[in-house]
Amino acid sequence: MARLLNPDPSSFFKGKRVLVTGHTGFTGAWMCQWLIHAGADVHGFALAPEEGQDLNLFTVSRLGERMASEIGDIRDEAAIAACLARVKPEIVFHLAAQPLVRRSYVEPEMTYSTNVMGTMNVLRAAHAAGTKILVNITSDKAYLNREWVWGYRENDQLGGHDIYSSSKACADILATSFRLSYCGKEADMRLATGRAGNVIGGGDWAEDRLIPDIARAYRAGNNVTIRRPNAVRPWQHVLEAVRGYFQLAIALSEGKTDIAAVNFGPDSENVVEVGRLAEAIQDTLGQDLIVIDPDSSTVHEANLLRLDITKAREELGWTPLMGFRQTVDLTTHFYKAIIERPGDAERLLQQDLDTYCGLLGSRPAA
Repeated sequence: MARLLNPDPSSFFKGKRVLVTGHTGFTGAWMCQWLIHAGADVHGFALAPEEGQDLNLFTVSRLGERMASEIGDIRDEAAIAACLARVKPEIVFHLAAQPLVRRSYVEPEMTYSTNVMGTMNVLRAAHAAGTKILVNITSDKAYLNREWVWGYRENDQLGGHDIYSSSKACADILATSFRLSYCGKEADMRLATGRAGNVIGGGDWAEDRLIPDIARAYRAGNNVTIRRPNAVRPWQHVLEAVRGYFQLAIALSEGKTDIAAVNFGPDSENVVEVGRLAEAIQDTLGQDLIVIDPDSSTVHEANLLRLDITKAREELGWTPLMGFRQTVDLTTHFYKAIIERPGDAERLLQQDLDTYCGLLGSRPAA
């Protein structure tokens, strides 16, 4: 009998103690919603939501009332060590980071201290606390981007032109070195890194990101300037990436200790230009918002970036499930709804999660 691709990972987490760093951020909030739905004992450690984000997903969905949430900074070695020692999580998902390319130009020291030394603090604290599984989250931007037309594979060279990208490459190399140095015995912590492409979905309000900028303009009735309309990115819904991280944790628990890193990205139909995605979002919102101004870009950003996801399929049984149109529709409808009815945030999260879980386990392996 052919094994089933893309099983629902929820049952694995039922009753397990899981800690998510960066739980007050966009991806962290979606991950925690799924873990709560799965029946996990969910803990979080992260900075407080950024000021000025009145629709921050963690806040409006009342996640802090439905999980154990600790506000802290992963750069504080003592604080993260105390948290891990107290919680003693079986599984850690390390998402906390300075995630913005353009901010890294302005705050390079903070970017490196968070993404590199903060990661070291988390790894050491988790190892000392007896954590069994740790999934470290970096980025597709950890690859040294040569503007290739084919996707980067896990053994391609890491690097980065901008401070953010190079910091994620360093965090990635650090995790591999930590695994080789401290995770060699059967009883030791099992550690691997997940690299995802441009993750989108409802409720991201980060600065200098395409869809949050469009959503803010829509909410305020303003226009939004698109600075790199021809740049190509691998867009995928946040739940696709979260499921990949979950399946990576499950694989580690099953003894796949030779996995150092895995890419999670969309099929080719979701690898499209910034301008095309922006126009699709605008059309679904039903409002003219976009102004194209390529000359407004003042810092280096990659033009072409793709991931090869063969390893995710072959090693984890993971493939993307959502095409371009469904990704756009789910994302846009969430923003429209949460702007109109912020009090519905928890319901909206669960509604999209239910829709997504309905797609799982439906495609047999070839």
